[in-house]
Amino acid sequence: MAAISEAQSLPGCREKCGDVDIPYPFGVGQQPNTSRNCFLDYQSLFNLTCNNSTSKLYFFNVPVSNISLQQSQMEISMNISKDCYNQSQPSVPYILKTGAFTISRNQNKFVTIGCDAVGYFGTMETNFTADSGCVAICDKPPPREIIMTDDKTCSGTGCCQVDFGAGINNIVIQAASLSNHTNVSRFNNCTYALVVKRDWFSFSLDYLSNFPYDVVPVVLEWTVSNDSCRNASGKQDYACKSNSECVDSGYGVGYNCRCKSGFEGNPYHPDGCHDIDECAIPNICPMRRRCHNHPGYYNCSCPPGLKDNGTACTLPYLLILIPLGVSVALLFVIAMVFTLCWVDKQRTLKQLRQKNFQQNGGDLLLQQLSQQQDYSTTHTKIFTEVELKNATNNFDESRILGQGGQGIVYKGILLDDTVVAIKKSRAGGDSKQIKDFINEVFVLSQINHRNVVKLLGCCLETNVPLLVYEFVDNGTLLYHIDPLKNDISIPWETRLRIAAETANAISYLHSYASIPIIHRDIKSTNILLDHNLVAKVSDFGASRLVPIDETHVTTVVQGTLGYLDPEYLHIGQLNEKSDVYSFGVVLIELLTGSKAVELSREEKKYLANYFESSMKEDHLLEILDKRVLNEKNEHQLQEVALLARRCVRVKGEERPTMKEVAMELEGMISLEKHRWVKGEEIASEESEYLLGHVPEANGASTSVSYGSSILKEIAFEIADGR
Repeated sequence: MAAISEAQSLPGCREKCGDVDIPYPFGVGQQPNTSRNCFLDYQSLFNLTCNNSTSKLYFFNVPVSNISLQQSQMEISMNISKDCYNQSQPSVPYILKTGAFTISRNQNKFVTIGCDAVGYFGTMETNFTADSGCVAICDKPPPREIIMTDDKTCSGTGCCQVDFGAGINNIVIQAASLSNHTNVSRFNNCTYALVVKRDWFSFSLDYLSNFPYDVVPVVLEWTVSNDSCRNASGKQDYACKSNSECVDSGYGVGYNCRCKSGFEGNPYHPDGCHDIDECAIPNICPMRRRCHNHPGYYNCSCPPGLKDNGTACTLPYLLILIPLGVSVALLFVIAMVFTLCWVDKQRTLKQLRQKNFQQNGGDLLLQQLSQQQDYSTTHTKIFTEVELKNATNNFDESRILGQGGQGIVYKGILLDDTVVAIKKSRAGGDSKQIKDFINEVFVLSQINHRNVVKLLGCCLETNVPLLVYEFVDNGTLLYHIDPLKNDISIPWETRLRIAAETANAISYLHSYASIPIIHRDIKSTNILLDHNLVAKVSDFGASRLVPIDETHVTTVVQGTLGYLDPEYLHIGQLNEKSDVYSFGVVLIELLTGSKAVELSREEKKYLANYFESSMKEDHLLEILDKRVLNEKNEHQLQEVALLARRCVRVKGEERPTMKEVAMELEGMISLEKHRWVKGEEIASEESEYLLGHVPEANGASTSVSYGSSILKEIAFEIADGR
């Protein structure tokens, strides 16, 4: 409040210039549409100039950086005086015109810097005769010991300083050398003289070689008249307005104004100072006393009926027992009401949980689980909301493992210290989707595949169902193959094994005995790795169940850009080949180390299109991940690339099934493990595998799916003209 009131200007007058406040009695120009000045008419000292182009405020021709009403001070920028040995002309004195404003003796000092230096200052009234000054001498650079210990001293070695007297104004400063020098000093050849704000300046030995400032801050002290308070108080131009008092200048010339105790504001402004409401200050009256504000002061008193004993407001002894009894009775009533509210709240929560349980299909799920023959041995569990809140510390943000379009995944620790991943959906489904959701939970709970994240159970008491999965602790596949996220790359043999494990898991989902499952969101971030880098397919939030007698499901297109099956995107019919396409993109990521979508590739930002284009132009080796490419596995990388290319065919019918993909990857791994025959035997055996026949004992031959798929690829490439 003091800062706001201190900056008051006359109505219509400029309040700021740049970032400098302009409080009255200072001002710029005249009030709009009047002939009245915005400043106090006293020797035109309070008439300032604002340069609109530079937003700088000037006192005469000197820049102003701050004006203080409380301290009656103004901070300006003053040039220094400089004299160098190699100059042909002597230095010119620098004159600072301040009018009746004086140089503050407490805030400033006079400093001379140099090694053969003399600096002096005087006033214009003495015809430029030196009133004071000092000499700084050093015939060589100070030793290192002085630099380390006395760097900031200004005691005569390279720097000297003197204080100002009182009431000095309109000064002249000049720097000079003691001797006439023909040779430039090897470490300093200039002398500097300056008046500077005491707190701003701190000497450094670096200044002997180069003083970096052309202007320095100086503090002026101002008064509003050359009269004393006694003489000025009866005059018409008396500057101190209502609720203010006059203070004589400490130099015996002029006076200043300040607000009286209990008032605040601008004492020079026509509106004067205004009362401070002390009662608005918290706890200003202690010990239960009431605050009463008055113009310029306040007092405290005890409320009616209370007695002031000097330290506190107290009740008479007999009146204490009545409030005490009422307080005890009131506390009892409050405790009873709180208990009843708590019981009612718990009953309401229980009813809400039961309602959510039924709306989320809990009864249907229990019915299906009870009909299962080995229900007593199943690991599927229906968790309570309290269990999962305790496991996640009430779903604290620090427990978040990841977020996606389907929901948020939290890390939880059950009562038996089992670490789990708890998925909380963003929004619940409508009543028509409850049966499908329960069937999906039931089917996923029966999946027991080492490469599929196990669904341990669910919670149906919340607004949206919560799914509880096993916890996989080694991050996603993308984290391990993306060079921007992980400097340590996993080798190609491990990548191929992860691809085979993932393909087996997806093939298992597609060929599940009761109802096939289409994952619909296969991507490298949904393939988790455990501490042994074993693949685990996760996130079935977008999955769909396909009845055995149907070949596809028509549904709203859903998935991740870059992995979406273009045929599914075009016609909206979801089938098993959609997962094949997504897995093909993952294979390409394993081969290239690139992400499915990269904007830096511009028109080829989608990895599948970029890969297909590179294959066409026979540039495969250029886009393969250099961290896994070597002469030994080059042939195998090309085979996997051919398989990936078949997986990302635009037409779903041209893609292999996940079962065929898994068999081919397993075949590659198996072939690599059993390479033990040397020379021509290896070539012969590989040729027979590539031709799709394996010799039998009776001389017949049997077709092998891995070899036949390679032949199909070659035939397809020829038929396609590529």
